[in-house]
Amino acid sequence: MEAQLEFIGAVQVLLALLHVGFPRYFKWAHELKSLSMINRQMMYIHTLFIGLVVLLMGLLCLGCATELVDTTLGRKLCLGLAVFWLVRLLVQFLGYSPELWRGKRFESVVHITFSCLWAYMAGLFWLVYWQ
Repeated sequence: MEAQLEFIGAVQVLLALLHVGFPRYFKWAHELKSLSMINRQMMYIHTLFIGLVVLLMGLLCLGCATELVDTTLGRKLCLGLAVFWLVRLLVQFLGYSPELWRGKRFESVVHITFSCLWAYMAGLFWLVYWQ
């Protein structure tokens, strides 16, 4: 289990770093121009904090895998992480319109890949909690 948690930790660190490129990739400077200043700034700030939370999750998994598996507190943290990633998986299907990916090769691959990743992380943390 520890090796899988460390692997997921590295994946989460990479995922957090991807957030740095969101504004440029999604062309926020142009796309968000019509929003009020508060809404535009909330997009940037919320993205920063989501990236930070995912980075901290990754560092926790990388640095404390044994404690997550072997301690009561660690397993309870894993329950919280399982809920986080399960909700993220549900949002993948309930929050985003299929129009964004259906019939588009790259977007479909991204949708399926990340859906599998969210499911894997939720499942792994759930298993650690219940072991």
